[in-house]
Amino acid sequence: MYQVPDQRGRLAVVTGANSGTGKAAATRLAAAGASVVLAVRTPAKGEQARAEIVAAHPSADVQVRRIDLADLASVKEFADGLIADGRPLDLLLNNAGVMFPPVRHETVDGFELQMGSNFLGPFALTVRLLPLLLAAPAPRVVTMTSGMAARGEIDFGDLNWREQYDPIRAYARSKLADLLMSRHLARIATEHGWPLLSTGAHPGNAATNIAASGPRLGGEPSLLFRIAWKVTPQHSAEAGAEPMLYAATSPQATQGGYYGPRWNLVGPARPARPTKKGLDQDVAARLWAEAERLTGVSVPAHL
Repeated sequence: MYQVPDQRGRLAVVTGANSGTGKAAATRLAAAGASVVLAVRTPAKGEQARAEIVAAHPSADVQVRRIDLADLASVKEFADGLIADGRPLDLLLNNAGVMFPPVRHETVDGFELQMGSNFLGPFALTVRLLPLLLAAPAPRVVTMTSGMAARGEIDFGDLNWREQYDPIRAYARSKLADLLMSRHLARIATEHGWPLLSTGAHPGNAATNIAASGPRLGGEPSLLFRIAWKVTPQHSAEAGAEPMLYAATSPQATQGGYYGPRWNLVGPARPARPTKKGLDQDVAARLWAEAERLTGVSVPAHL
């Protein structure tokens, strides 16, 4: 198991922290001494997770704040609340997501649900929190992507799947977008001389509720999906969180790095190899610009 270094004095935000890899990462960070914000859509579930973390680690400093990544107004409200507090942000873990809803859903802002929740919402959150991140001495942003990113295609003509929606391809696109975002943020940080480290991670095939809840949004999962889910090698949510924790805290993590399980689906955290599509700087830059246009959120000029 990866040993998280001492995190005392650091502030971390973990999205989707009420369950799965998010809760596992938040627990480990809190146990290592970080002050942790559980950024969740349903506060009651966040409070339950907080109670469980504090029961296991009585000295843990954990708070719950609401955010709905499928609602840009909620993202702004969350970010504004943290900025009003004025405390520098050391770690942002973009963990929350939705996977494989069988029918097309839209966010409050009219984006396809997976693209909106998995990419555009985290993009807006990250950019809005840059002032707090850059106030910290050695901030990091980790964006959770997926091995499915290798199957993704960025179609700028129909980024939000208004035609011929396919749940698996839509998920893959959103996760490729996450990988491209992590790498382009690393490029921006380097060009500006920021101390910020931007990395990507994927959990492998972690046993979390993301694969169970998404396919039931508007229908039942297909028989093929249910069979594949049962026979594909899995590891625990705690193991799935390890690449994200490594990216967030290891001294060996590098700018623009990408981390996943050793055997892709399962295993200890190690550097992973992005596909050629995940390394395309031109597509990443164009996607970043499109995300700015769609969300109305841009990197402040004074940073």
